[in-house]
Amino acid sequence: MSGRQRVVTWRVTGSGGFETAWAEFSGTALRARGRAVGTDPAPYWIAYELETGEGYVTRRLAVTAETADGQAPRTLDLRRGEDGQWTANGRPLPGPAGAEDCDLGLCPLTNTMPVLRYGLHRKAGRHDLLMAWVSVPDLTVEASPQTYESVGDGRVVFSSGDFRSEIVFDGDGLVVSYPRMAFRHEGRRRRA
Repeated sequence: MSGRQRVVTWRVTGSGGFETAWAEFSGTALRARGRAVGTDPAPYWIAYELETGEGYVTRRLAVTAETADGQAPRTLDLRRGEDGQWTANGRPLPGPAGAEDCDLGLCPLTNTMPVLRYGLHRKAGRHDLLMAWVSVPDLTVEASPQTYESVGDGRVVFSSGDFRSEIVFDGDGLVVSYPRMAFRHEGRRRRA
């Protein structure tokens, strides 16, 4: 895959940490890898690799998580088959069957796929979706109904259960601000 590349860092208020993602866009496909560290509810770090097919439909999410409790690192190899069936570490997951996207908990990057697929950062629309949601840092997977509704100017109202937030996306469909979860971290500029 060769295309436009972006590197973005977020301050993740939901975990008391940070995340950096290296994303590569090619046509209507995305490849990304990221690293995150969190401190809430206890210190952890994760590393992930994401691959979508055309239409930004998830093919694979590989995640490793390590916590401060001294247990061995956890790993997850989440895959979506061409038939819409999901597997976790090779075992079938019936819950999210038919879902097109994964949603890695506390990860702003995984909001990008449905926004780009439907152009919600640029045009009006509302979509009720089913996600294969991955809890962090334990890496359990469950089905998660979610709604994305564009309200203009790169703003999308996200809701899932009782949670609701108005997310701001840039022109590439990457999160700029996600109240109660994450904000783009611009860093400090060094003086020459």
